[in-house]
Amino acid sequence: MTSAAVTSIALAVFVFTYIGMGLGRMPGLAVDRTGIAVMAVAILLASGAMPFGAAGAAIDAPTIVLMFALMILSAQFSVAGAYDACAGRIAAAELEPKHLLALVIAVAGGLSALLVNDIVVFAMAPILCLGLRARGLDPKPYLMALAGAGNAGSAATLIGNPQNILIGQAAHLDFWPFVAVCGPPALAALGCVYGAVWIMWRRELSQPALPPLPQVHTVSRPQMIKGLIATAALLGLFATPSPREIMALAVAAALMISRKIQSRAMIATVDWQLLLLIACLFVVTGSFAATGIATDLLQLANALGVSPDSLTALVPGALLVSNTIGNVPATILILSLWPSLPAGALYGLAVLTTLAGNLLLTGSLCNLIVAERAAATGVTLTFGDFARAGVPMALTSMLIAAIWLWAGGWLPL
Repeated sequence: MTSAAVTSIALAVFVFTYIGMGLGRMPGLAVDRTGIAVMAVAILLASGAMPFGAAGAAIDAPTIVLMFALMILSAQFSVAGAYDACAGRIAAAELEPKHLLALVIAVAGGLSALLVNDIVVFAMAPILCLGLRARGLDPKPYLMALAGAGNAGSAATLIGNPQNILIGQAAHLDFWPFVAVCGPPALAALGCVYGAVWIMWRRELSQPALPPLPQVHTVSRPQMIKGLIATAALLGLFATPSPREIMALAVAAALMISRKIQSRAMIATVDWQLLLLIACLFVVTGSFAATGIATDLLQLANALGVSPDSLTALVPGALLVSNTIGNVPATILILSLWPSLPAGALYGLAVLTTLAGNLLLTGSLCNLIVAERAAATGVTLTFGDFARAGVPMALTSMLIAAIWLWAGGWLPL
């Protein structure tokens, strides 16, 4: 195959893939983003545009391993019953709506900072829905708070969400310096979530609540302690120069040693579709980068002054890409086009693409998970419902984050 043919196929597959990421599925077919990415890789391999060995080399194995290990850590709390208990106790708390809303945000944001946010909201959403409906409360504003806090809280650390993990691994960012920079705007964003939901849903939040029904959510104390020890150990290991993915995998392996919980039960909770999507996107962007077109686009972008190392470009860019192709595919694309961004730009990329995900229902996987899990209990969270509070919470939190990054000298205007 000629080089021109290889370039044409790689470019066509790249465009096809990212249009698919933007649409969310293939029109007329029940093929979602992961299916589109798998099809793209199959085309590259079957056509010979990318050798099998090159496709394997394009996948960032340490990043995939780290994500898998962190999902196992989160699964430890899931099998211990911690998420179910948190959601159940929140729904049963005899608090005024404004305080109940604050409790949802604090718990979801805190858990999402240390555990992968997608798994946190996956577990909490249905129980929160059922508990709130049993008390005569409209679950929608609380679901908005759950999704918004899941995104905002996850922005604080390198392990809170997939895009932060990708950025941290690609640039070998240190864990605690990242928290020092991204933690404050993430905390402010939680306040924005509260303010936006309370203002935009104040009528629903003024409903009187019925007394809570008796609920039994059993938490395995030994498994909970095991998870807390593993989390503390992992955070300590992240302060060492040892490779994060190796340390995380060692902790995950230790967690699977149990006399009561089968390892397959924990492995089954891993979001394999997300890992497969990311692996396939590595291959697609790797194929595209090998054509040299990415280098030409980079030079053109720099000449036009469009680069994610300035707030003028990064803020609107994050809003656009996060709410079209999604923040995870967008992060992989940006890192492939700009592989040598300074640390300040990477901090900005992490926090701004994450907070931008709160704009619309389709802005992040976390939002979609909340909506899908709520629908399973009979609660419909529509695109309009989400935008009602999502637009103000995203825009205000991104403005605060941009001011913080500029004032701290991490990103210029």
